Amino acid sequence: MARLSRPLLRDERDVGIIQTLLQVFLLVVLPGLLLFVPGLFRWWLAPIYWFLYIRHIGPFTLMLHCACHRTIFRREVGFLNNVFAWVIGPFFGHTPDSYFIHHIGMHHTEDNLPSDLSSTMKYQRDSFRDFLKYEADFLFLGIPKLFLYMKNRGRTKLARRLVVGELSFLIVAAAVTIWNPPAGLTVFVVPFMATRVLLMTGNWAQHAFIDPDACTDDYRTVVTFVNSVYNRRGFNDGYHLTHHLKPSLHYLDMPGDFESRREDMIKMNSLVFRKIDYFEIFLMLVTKRHHKLASYYVQLDPENPKSEDEVVALIKRRVRRFEPEELAALTASA
Repeated sequence: MARLSRPLLRDERDVGIIQTLLQVFLLVVLPGLLLFVPGLFRWWLAPIYWFLYIRHIGPFTLMLHCACHRTIFRREVGFLNNVFAWVIGPFFGHTPDSYFIHHIGMHHTEDNLPSDLSSTMKYQRDSFRDFLKYEADFLFLGIPKLFLYMKNRGRTKLARRLVVGELSFLIVAAAVTIWNPPAGLTVFVVPFMATRVLLMTGNWAQHAFIDPDACTDDYRTVVTFVNSVYNRRGFNDGYHLTHHLKPSLHYLDMPGDFESRREDMIKMNSLVFRKIDYFEIFLMLVTKRHHKLASYYVQLDPENPKSEDEVVALIKRRVRRFEPEELAALTASA
């Protein structure tokens, strides 16, 4: 596989992405297509398919994330770059191009500040009730808001791509669900809803910790975690500070970049955890298990370690909601 795919790649280190691409095709896309074969579907197959979807949604989404930031295939075979969003993505509940438009076109531009449509700032980030408000806003208003964001900023090409991608998915998903309701619900409808919940769960955890005194400084607003199985399966996505500082950096270079920033992270009181992932951070926050989360805190400066109570106080300070006047002041100064 490595020998065959390297000539197609812009960076031959992306062999891991090709392996993941092949894996999700064989274990999710192909079984999904087979469920539409007349007479084949049985309801006991649905939970098996959903298990495969859950098992691979993380690696696929983070592979898609890498592909959005760095073109994977060489120009000569550039059409293959569309396979992530247009061929594989719909089987994981990703409507074509919406992830790219939201993440690259909007999120990295606004950096979780008030103009970011997925900003967590106006919510109490250790409140499950506030998360439900956040999730509902994304589910029901996320795409219309994203379209207006692009249109109002004169980015009509991205606005048009968003509409084309959403409508293409909805038309195809509706058509196949009408033709074969059990398979359509299993393969497209349920993953679509689940993915939109999971995306916001991840973003909530990634941007839960915001220093009120430095909310424009990534060192003090973006969480990192290390020594996690998630990083091995998820293209080092836990190095989120590095990603915001260098969005196009190859995932294999992220651990080294993290180490090079240790002194700056100590000065800025950056939050780093170990052996957990975003979903675990999310669960510990919304259940207010601050001390449990603090037990995973990484002491970047062993000579001046923080006590557990100090870490808890730091966490609580950084998850508080911003008041409307604070958000207005940030918007005015932007």
